[in-house]
Amino acid sequence: MGDDAERHGAPEGSERGALRRSPRPRTAAIHGGEPGASERIDGAVAAPLVTSSTFDLGDPETFDDIKYIRLNNTPNQRWVCEKLAALDGADAAVVLPSGTAAIWMALVTSLDAGDEILAPFRVYGGTRKILDELARSHGVTVTYVDLLDPTTWKASEKTRVFYAESLTNPWIDVPPLDEVVAFARQRGLVSIVDNTFGTPIAYRPVEAGFDLVVHSASKYLNGHTDVVAGAIAGEAERIERIRKRMNLMGICLDPHACHLLHRGLKTLSVRVEAQFASARTLAAMLAAHPDVESVRHPSLASDPAHANASRLFEGYGAMLSFTPKGDPERARALVEALELAVEAPSLGGLETLVTRPITTSHAGLPASVQAAMGIDPRMIRVSVGLEDIRDLVADFERALTESARLAAAAAE
Repeated sequence: MGDDAERHGAPEGSERGALRRSPRPRTAAIHGGEPGASERIDGAVAAPLVTSSTFDLGDPETFDDIKYIRLNNTPNQRWVCEKLAALDGADAAVVLPSGTAAIWMALVTSLDAGDEILAPFRVYGGTRKILDELARSHGVTVTYVDLLDPTTWKASEKTRVFYAESLTNPWIDVPPLDEVVAFARQRGLVSIVDNTFGTPIAYRPVEAGFDLVVHSASKYLNGHTDVVAGAIAGEAERIERIRKRMNLMGICLDPHACHLLHRGLKTLSVRVEAQFASARTLAAMLAAHPDVESVRHPSLASDPAHANASRLFEGYGAMLSFTPKGDPERARALVEALELAVEAPSLGGLETLVTRPITTSHAGLPASVQAAMGIDPRMIRVSVGLEDIRDLVADFERALTESARLAAAAAE
């Protein structure tokens, strides 16, 4: 791949080049994408919020170089993109108004009418709807595969893209991602991976060989449940092509959201490392509980994802899913009985969130598709937050007991 300084267009010894050569995400999250000395206001260390929508024209080389919010090149947009690129170990990045916008833009800039995409059958519901729309309105053929089984991966002369999730939503599976990269490279495919659940702290897809990585930045990257944003990172030429398409369509993230995301990224490492540890403890408790039928978290030695996660990741993530014994009504009662954990359709914030995928992430899909994907109506997805793990474990233990009592009473 060549020398890093040459790859990233950064002079040897420059701060940005040094950050992108560094394998240490915690440092990149804090020092990447910060204002230069000439951009600081009265020597302020924190990046300012610059709300101006337009700037002195100067002498731009092209239309896309005119400094203007819609053209995704104003200070807060630029700083957060540079920080994301440093954190992902990528040449460049862009930010968008949502994670689904990031998925859509990464796909439509990599595909033309008549092209084929390989995608996992068991995939986030929002992504499935995007794939269905690409097939319906853009003339793209979508071939669904079992992401966990490479024998199901078949490329044709029309295949252009292989799409994956690093940790699948909501099953918390870990595919053989190195084999996805190898398969795509051997066949000249664009490899794209959603790393929202993994985060750059557990897995850095660009360094692992993926062409593009997408994130719902509303989740762990921001981490405070107060921003909706998406991100795409990758090689400079691909990202510039995406940015120009965004500029054409008027897709941009406002400065305030950029500012909040930029700030949230600085604590990403310390936040998710603590959440990873708490998720391991909660998963172990649930796995040992007599009222729990099954638990999915890669930290469990018995989990099907344990081997791949141990081999590919640094940490097992803070997302888990479990299925309580009983019927869907018991699962609903369990969720309602929780006091610390909040039932809400998102993840990655400071607070623990729970949801039943049948009613949120995969709602709206045909019942036949839900069933074929394995969306159990009893499944509960958990985004483990930063509460004291002793309090969190006690909350789930109490809710399990209370929901079992209610289920027994209803059966009488």
